[in-house]
Amino acid sequence: MKKLINDPADVVAESLRGLAIAHPELRVDHPNRVVFRGDAPVRGKVGIVSGGGSGHEPMHGGFVGVGMLDAACAGEVFTSPVPDQMVAATTGVDGGAGVLHLVKNYTGDVMNFEMAAELVAAESGTEVVSVVVDDDVAVQDSLYTAGRRGVGATVLAEKIAGAAAEQGRPLTEVAELARTVNARSRSMGVALTSCTVPSAGTPTFDLPEGEMEVGIGIHGEPGRRRVPVAPAREVAEMLLEPVLADLDYTGGDGALVFLNGMGGTPLIELYLMFGEVVQVLEKAGVQVARSLVGSYMTSLEMAGCSVTLLRVDDDLLRLWDAPVRTPALRWGV
Repeated sequence: MKKLINDPADVVAESLRGLAIAHPELRVDHPNRVVFRGDAPVRGKVGIVSGGGSGHEPMHGGFVGVGMLDAACAGEVFTSPVPDQMVAATTGVDGGAGVLHLVKNYTGDVMNFEMAAELVAAESGTEVVSVVVDDDVAVQDSLYTAGRRGVGATVLAEKIAGAAAEQGRPLTEVAELARTVNARSRSMGVALTSCTVPSAGTPTFDLPEGEMEVGIGIHGEPGRRRVPVAPAREVAEMLLEPVLADLDYTGGDGALVFLNGMGGTPLIELYLMFGEVVQVLEKAGVQVARSLVGSYMTSLEMAGCSVTLLRVDDDLLRLWDAPVRTPALRWGV
């Protein structure tokens, strides 16, 4: 294992220390490992909290800031945060308008966010609504979930719900928008290499040279099948066929297309892949309304990518285009 670390046991804490130094507009609660926007809580605004295991950066701490998350909880690598972290995040962003929990569908995350919501409601009376994201069409159940996994649509839900909260919309409306994003989104991913968890020191799974795993999760979970490495054009077709089969993106609404790198794929290959994805979509009659290309939900240094489609309408597009100022997403400000 070759990594830029000191001790595998200190990776998350030392990464948060560096994040706080690099982004003084954020505030990091180091004992609880929670990243807050610097002005939280914002009086009268719905607070939005997300979080999960570390190793997927910039998800979630990189999306804390104006127009997106108010706080993010950082668990150990590929391990859910604990309820105490979520309680600290929730109470820290409660500006009197309630708090939305955006949760990827992984068993530990769902269970711990549920416990945290109950604790906060009992102790402070804060209204908390949870929305679980489960957009991955690769599997119906996985090693870590009951039902589909939550992956790329989480980024889109955090952006759109965050914009709505920033506009002062009420908790019920912000939560409903997050549910709409989830209902209209589907994702699929492919891995060319495994990730290596620092505490393990060896690749999570064996993937021979010349083969790739189609339908992987973001923790190295196995996908639908293992096949020989194919040209990018064929990979795009493999990823989009199950996405388009699961939800109709044709018609007048158009789609937001999110091409996500898994952490070990350079941008030159991601843009190449995006060009192939768009060609497949054009043949399928899908109009590309907006796009996002880059490594936003990673799996440490795994090589590969995922594609997420979101069927959009005018309101979702306005919220997507709304100003955002975070370490990882920044436009309009």
